[in-house]
Amino acid sequence: MTKTEYWAPMAQACEAAGYTSMTIPDSLIFPEESDSKYPYTDTGDRHFLEGKEFIETMILCAHIFAVTETLRLTPFVLKMPIRPPVLTAKQASSLAYLSNNRLGLGVGISPWPEDFDALGVPWEKRGKRLDECIDILRGLTSGEFYEHHSEFYDIQSLKQCPAPTEKIPVLVGGHADAALRRAVLKGDGWMHAGGDPEELDRLLTRLAEIRKEEGDDRDDFEIHVISYDAYTLDGIKRLEDKGVTDAIVGFRVPYIMGPDLEPLQTKIDNINRYAEDIISKVSL
Repeated sequence: MTKTEYWAPMAQACEAAGYTSMTIPDSLIFPEESDSKYPYTDTGDRHFLEGKEFIETMILCAHIFAVTETLRLTPFVLKMPIRPPVLTAKQASSLAYLSNNRLGLGVGISPWPEDFDALGVPWEKRGKRLDECIDILRGLTSGEFYEHHSEFYDIQSLKQCPAPTEKIPVLVGGHADAALRRAVLKGDGWMHAGGDPEELDRLLTRLAEIRKEEGDDRDDFEIHVISYDAYTLDGIKRLEDKGVTDAIVGFRVPYIMGPDLEPLQTKIDNINRYAEDIISKVSL
């Protein structure tokens, strides 16, 4: 939710400072009229999004990958069920291939019925649709022939080339129990969207319970969270002890009306300050 021209220099600054990843937003439309609520603000109001610059997620990833060499990008999260899954798979494969496997694909369900309406996709059974989209992505990014026949999609045997040389990690977003279970059963990790510390602890506990229920003992399962603990060394240790693998940090409140007026140099200074105070010491 910042100026488009800031993305490339911020990404280069993050890479130079030692950050592992950068999250990439996804927003396709802003409806003039809506009764739905934004789930990540206290009031549910989303008018702060009006007029914000959102480059389409996959295109923005390509732009940033072209000006970086090691930085990983994690869409946070791609509203997958409103998109054609064959096209999404082709885009993800292409990005992963061109970037030397630097894509961690965060996926989820849009909270806005208007997104589904605008793309001509039914709102009903959206969770099941997402499950099938993930399956199709897995199949088509394998580099082998794949077919899929179901209630939602009827895909004859086909292949997409080039395929990524490594599996694209699928990171599932969402706080509902179904989302946590989907992260375990369908994904390679879970992405937290913020909230108070008690809620995060509850979600981490529930995620651990589901993993135990499903016999999931993967060492490479990723857990990305937003937490104030990420801003101190002691807090980082607490997050690690809870099984968190990645901390998502930011340095301004994005839920404001109007354009982002903070200068680019201030952003880069904040990026570097956190790297010096936290990343450099955690990495020792």
